[in-house]
Amino acid sequence: MALTQRQKKQYAVLLAEIYGMKRVLVAFSGGVDSTLLLHAAKRAVGESVLAVTFVMPYSPKAETACAAQFAEALGVRHKLIELPVPDDIRGNPPERCYLCKRTLFGELVRIAAEEGIRHILDGGNLDDLGDHRPGIRAARELGVRSPLLNAGLTKQDIRDLSREYDLPTWDKPAGACLLTRLPHGVAVEEAEFERIDQGETFLRGLGFAAVRLRSHGEVARIELRPEDIAACLESGVRKRIDDRLKALGYRYVSVDLAGYRMGSLNEPEATGSKE
Repeated sequence: MALTQRQKKQYAVLLAEIYGMKRVLVAFSGGVDSTLLLHAAKRAVGESVLAVTFVMPYSPKAETACAAQFAEALGVRHKLIELPVPDDIRGNPPERCYLCKRTLFGELVRIAAEEGIRHILDGGNLDDLGDHRPGIRAARELGVRSPLLNAGLTKQDIRDLSREYDLPTWDKPAGACLLTRLPHGVAVEEAEFERIDQGETFLRGLGFAAVRLRSHGEVARIELRPEDIAACLESGVRKRIDDRLKALGYRYVSVDLAGYRMGSLNEPEATGSKE
């Protein structure tokens, strides 16, 4: 599908904004949004772009690997920064995303100062304004700019542009850190992130691209696209999943019949009528 004239103009606006900054630091997760942003930054300012990817205990290993591979292929300078779990989210509070983003953006401010770079960019876009995105508040508080948002690009625009420029992420499912697999209030432990990451890697290896493994202590709750649930429940596949997740320490393995949806752990608890 060819780009629309609107999308071409928006992309030109994006390039022009970044070009005017001269030197930029891009917060690069390797996801759909930040990959297009990094690609545009390389086109706009050439060698004057630095990509920074944080490696946290709750960063999916596959995401980190993909980010490193893309940055190398694009030919941009790339820093992988390892950080521990911030102390203020050890209890996994409801505001965990905001607190985490404040920590990460603060680290970007420090790195940018060391590098003599004035402008820090993130992948916020127009659709984020209509969603619960505490990271946007943290970005604004610390002066991080969102050129995709400024250019009026939606998530679909970003995917269309990514496909136009042959970026490997154009059809990549939405991603999120592994903290989102745990209910609020559950103490954060590094070993639990490793278990979740291994479980999701196994499920993706079975062909389920959009998958979440929500971890509830002894219970593993699998979320898949509704059209994938039937394939998951076929006897052979079901047994392989059950065996693997129980080997990772889960006692019970369930499939959420509502299917995959972002932020399912933020949904209010269902209340039944009293009899």
